Amino acid sequence: MIDYPFLQNRLKKEKINTFLINSHGKTIFRYYKNKKQQQKLHKINSCTKGILSILFGIAIDRKYLASVHIPVHSFFPELFERQDDKRKMDMTIYHLLTMTEGLDFPEFGEWNCFAPMVFHSDIVKFIINRPMVHPVGTHMNYNSGCSHILSAILQQVTSMKTKEFANRYLFQPLGIQEYQWYEDKKKISKGADGLLLKAEDMMKVGLLVLKKGVYNEKRIVSEDWINHSIKPNLMTYEKIGYYGMHWWVNKQNETKAFSEDNHYFFALGFGGQYIFIWPKEELVITITGDLYETSLLPLQLIKDHILR
Repeated sequence: MIDYPFLQNRLKKEKINTFLINSHGKTIFRYYKNKKQQQKLHKINSCTKGILSILFGIAIDRKYLASVHIPVHSFFPELFERQDDKRKMDMTIYHLLTMTEGLDFPEFGEWNCFAPMVFHSDIVKFIINRPMVHPVGTHMNYNSGCSHILSAILQQVTSMKTKEFANRYLFQPLGIQEYQWYEDKKKISKGADGLLLKAEDMMKVGLLVLKKGVYNEKRIVSEDWINHSIKPNLMTYEKIGYYGMHWWVNKQNETKAFSEDNHYFFALGFGGQYIFIWPKEELVITITGDLYETSLLPLQLIKDHILR
């Protein structure tokens, strides 16, 4: 049982702007730091990645892409032709989605959660030019560059900007009317962290994923895609969990195997942005904040006060 008064008081002490809990399709708890937060478009940072994953599922469902196993070099042949390390030719869309592409990208290391690609005039080129440190498919390393390349691929195969594709096939069906999606200098929607949404609309995304691709009894993305997205792949960061296809996933009870009753998954954005789903209890939690020194604090609050 969640102690809501305690949770309310705990949230007031932190730089948390919104905290919503939906149980069995009904929002049962709402916390807003102030009145402005309810209608504000929040920069959800890397929660953008989870939404980009859904868009790729839709693109495959609608035959814009044949599968996730298409080589990345087929979309950027000139860039790959210049690469000395021919192991990069093995990289596929799947490797970008699971961040197992093998590139040197110390985003959670010396770059301290800030990839310098943002200053580059051609971000896709910057990423592909990074040296290889692991064979493709063998090691998961957090790499926001993967997400940006995915956005560039989506724009290429759909002949739409990622934000336009999202609006047509995801946002409108979910009833999301207000959003912003920042672009790079090449007019590519920033796949890693460019999206701004209201907290209530983040909840709609969470409910869609909880219901395996269905929202308001309408199929938006295939169940198979959602299942693959939240399938644990490799563990690199024990404090966070395993990585699926642009969604984090972990076990509630570490001593037991993954199962329908023993897992949760989430999108996580720098500064404490979350779309968190606990299938066992049909619970969705969305959070926005300014916790740029302690991005994992909300996850710990969920573990301590809700996952019990």
